[in-house]
Amino acid sequence: MTDQGQGSTGFDRVLHFTLPDRGARGRAVRLGPVLDTVLSAHAYPAPIRHLLAEALTVTALLGALLKDKEGQLTIQAQTQDGVVDLLVCDYRNGELRGHIRHDRARLDELGPAPSLFALFGEGYLAITFDLAATGQRYQGVVPLEGTSLAEACERYFFQSEQVPTLIRVAVQTTPSGCIAGGLLLQHLPEGEEGRERLHVQLDHPEWEHVAILGGSVKPEELVDPALDLESVVWRLFHEEPEIRVEAGAVLSRGCRCTAEYYRDVLSRFGATELVEMKDDDGLIQVDCAFCSRTFPIDLP
Repeated sequence: MTDQGQGSTGFDRVLHFTLPDRGARGRAVRLGPVLDTVLSAHAYPAPIRHLLAEALTVTALLGALLKDKEGQLTIQAQTQDGVVDLLVCDYRNGELRGHIRHDRARLDELGPAPSLFALFGEGYLAITFDLAATGQRYQGVVPLEGTSLAEACERYFFQSEQVPTLIRVAVQTTPSGCIAGGLLLQHLPEGEEGRERLHVQLDHPEWEHVAILGGSVKPEELVDPALDLESVVWRLFHEEPEIRVEAGAVLSRGCRCTAEYYRDVLSRFGATELVEMKDDDGLIQVDCAFCSRTFPIDLP
């Protein structure tokens, strides 16, 4: 194993790795304190906490694929008739945030471990890459199908990008908080820089080998704080001729909400609209769903 960073990767940091001889790249992550910080913004019931923990882990994995540090990755799951009518998470330069809007009364009728379909019904998943350096935006939308958000994201990459992708996520609730871990693998024939698209999986039989090894990761390995991520990758791929690993971004909760930001947004509205928004004290109360804070904005 070639280590291009220093130390071992514990909580709230991404690990990048590549398998040069297999034309594959990967990302691994384990969320701890950052996850608890995001979840604490709302009194989410247990099934919603679990769903948001999974979504944030997937977001960290996909966001870590961005080479543009100022770029943003957003995942949004939405439905018209589901118990959960909106889930949105995003990643930018190591900053994570997420929010879920749901019907608590209907959720209570589902029991302690509802399925993805029970939560969303007929929904869709949108994944958006915003590249700040070029101003380009790439978005793909797929049906919200499968047993997990991770499985739905795999379908996005296969259908929208034609890049075979494996994603595994595990979530564990402990007395001291929540831990979530994830592994992402992608087949890129030219390695980390490769852009070739796969149309027939049998054209690249080495991917099947990588996927079998990566798919053998155990949920307990992904969430075990005593097992650093380098060791997880080594357990899976130690028979490979070479594994290159590199420490990625340090993760933090990044809501990015400020009174100045909301003043800038509100300044784009017309005078009549602004008057209608003001309360009896002449303030516009702006609620941030991500961090559960209210910003009283005073505009002339």
